Amino acid sequence: MKLNRRHLLAGATLIAAAPPRPGRAAKEPIRIGVPTALTGPYADLGNQVKRATDFAVDAANEAGGVDGRQVEVRYLDTEGRADLAREQGEKLALSGYNLLMSTIASGEGLAIGPQLQRWNAIYISTVNKADDITGKACNRRMFRVNHPDSSDVAVVQPWLKQQTQRKWAIQAGDTAWGHNSGMSFSRAAQEDSRSVEVEQYSPFGTNDYAPYIQKIVDSGAEGLWVALAGRDAITFAQQARQFGLLDKVFTAGVSFIADNQVKTLGDAAKGIVGIINYSSTLDTPENKAFVAAWQTKYPGTAPTNFEAEAYLGTQVLFQAVKKAGSVVPADVGRAMEGATFTTIYGDALLRREDHQLMTPNYFGYVGVVDGVARPIINMAVAADVAFPPPNGSCRMAG
Repeated sequence: MKLNRRHLLAGATLIAAAPPRPGRAAKEPIRIGVPTALTGPYADLGNQVKRATDFAVDAANEAGGVDGRQVEVRYLDTEGRADLAREQGEKLALSGYNLLMSTIASGEGLAIGPQLQRWNAIYISTVNKADDITGKACNRRMFRVNHPDSSDVAVVQPWLKQQTQRKWAIQAGDTAWGHNSGMSFSRAAQEDSRSVEVEQYSPFGTNDYAPYIQKIVDSGAEGLWVALAGRDAITFAQQARQFGLLDKVFTAGVSFIADNQVKTLGDAAKGIVGIINYSSTLDTPENKAFVAAWQTKYPGTAPTNFEAEAYLGTQVLFQAVKKAGSVVPADVGRAMEGATFTTIYGDALLRREDHQLMTPNYFGYVGVVDGVARPIINMAVAADVAFPPPNGSCRMAG
């Protein structure tokens, strides 16, 4: 079997290792299971995760593997649904792909977490933002490398103090993360003596946002906070621009000005501000090397925030496997706890208390660079400020 040959197996993609060389005992490969949204409203995000994971796996295998181990990855489609994520996660884990990562919706990660010990698996969140992942729902087999909602709020609070808008509206998805983000922004606004005139949560996969847009207009809100992602974010932004909402109400959000959405929206995204968890322009040696390698493989493109976060998950996993000298999930998990990893953000600690990777966070706006609309960072927040201390709700069960 040739190195990196891809197979389609019953809805799964497998990147397989080369056979061992004669006379050499092969180490057990690193088998990564990715239950992620390859269809449905979050399909674009899931396919970004897949592209970045394939990139990392290919690069590792082309370099001779990780600690003498080849890397294999298998994908199963969750459609962004918690019940299907649990089902697909089980299939992957029980078939040997028990180093799990990269579901999209927070509800998916929360559904997988309680099953990890029974499956003899670990799970690395690269997209899930709900605080409970590393809070009250945490366990010894669950880790997060991306920014949770509490980190985004830590960036929002100093930014909000600079804003003139006193009356706000919130438009978020009716998901675990959407409610988490909406309630967090509402709390931050009220602590700064601002009012929230309307707070709305639209169902996953909403196609008609006209009723929500009308309520925002009728509320008299001067500012709008949006917590939507994937196709939902694009649909809302397009209809909001069509109905003139973005011209009437100052608009900001989280995951709302992600690179892929800005690319799709084009001019419709100009002027929107919000949280930027990653930018391809980050000035670290590790990120520059990552972006250069990415552009060699995918000419004319730069990695998006979701692609970078998925790649970040593989960086942490590969280093943990090497540190553990094992691919046994419990061993890999122990190697992660309290360890410092080399990442695209620079060196980053994975906090022992709640299994959260500590990286900087950013705020910015959609502007034009070389004639193309793209997110531009204009405020950076160091990791020790961007991440509040553990709140004590994490008890590390399991």
